[in-house]
Parts: sequence; structure tokens; C-alpha cells
Amino acid sequence: MVSEKDLQQEATEEIKQDTVEESVEQETVAEENWQQKAEEAENKYLRLHADFNNYKRRIQNENEISQKYRAQNIVTGILPALDNFERALNIETTNDESASLLKGMEMVHSSLLEALKAEGVEIIESVGQQFDPNLHQAVIQVSEEGAESNTVVEELQKGYKLKDRVIRPSMVKVNE
Repeated sequence: MVSEKDLQQEATEEIKQDTVEESVEQETVAEENWQQKAEEAENKYLRLHADFNNYKRRIQNENEISQKYRAQNIVTGILPALDNFERALNIETTNDESASLLKGMEMVHSSLLEALKAEGVEIIESVGQQFDPNLHQAVIQVSEEGAESNTVVEELQKGYKLKDRVIRPSMVKVNE
């Protein structure tokens, strides 16, 4: 026969066993929760790190582009003055005074062109070239014999590029 004491002891052991099992189960659940939270935190960190690296790369690219084309605003402002210089240089001289004045203007004009060239400004070559809508702006279309179709026959206003960017396209006459 089983005594009452044995029954109590068995019940106590079962309760202890259940408590230990519940405790182990709770620890397992808690550990799984911590692992899940740790994984989420790690994923969040990795996403933030990638976003930050992308941001750094984007800012660096923007700074490089800004540095590359830093002279664009001043070049755009100087081009009308350069056009006026070229118009003035095309005037015929009749005496020595005007010839010496013209010589001085030619020197200033060439100095201005050299300064622009040092910043990466280039004149777009047009006459005799195939018409390119990226480089030329067709103002007039003419029909000239001896010239190929879609060829620039006359430049009305010079075009300029800053490094690889067109600042102002050339205004041109194009053969049909």
C-alpha cells in the first residue's frame, strides 16, 4: 500500500517536475525572443549602415560634380561679353589709331579665351561638321550646292562646352 506520505512526496515531485519543465520552457521562449530581437536589431543596424554608405557616396558624387562644373555660372555670364568682343574685332579699320585699338582688343580677347580654356571651356567646332542637336541649334536651313545634306554651312553664334557639358549650343545654318 501506498502511504499518504508517499503520495505527498510523489505529488511534490510532480509539481517540482512540472515547475522545472515550465521554467525550462519559459527560458526557451525567452531565449527565442532575445534571439529574434537581436536579429531584428542586427538587420536594422545593417540597413542603417548601408543607407549611410549610400548617402556618403551620393554626397561625394554631388561634391565632385559641383567641383567639376564650379565655373559654369561665371562662364555663362562672360559669354555675352566674349560675343561682343568678337563682333568688335570684325570691324574693318581705316587708320593706324583704330588698328592699334583693335590690336589691344585682340590681346584682351585672346587672354579671356585662354582663361576660359584653363577652366575647361572649349569652343564647339561647327562649320563643315554634321548637324548634332546636342551641340548645335539650327536657326536657318538653306540649300547650297557642293555641301552635304545635314551639314553645318555657317556659324551664326559660337557654342561652348565646359568639360563635357554644353554651356551654349552653336547657332548655325544647316544645309538641307
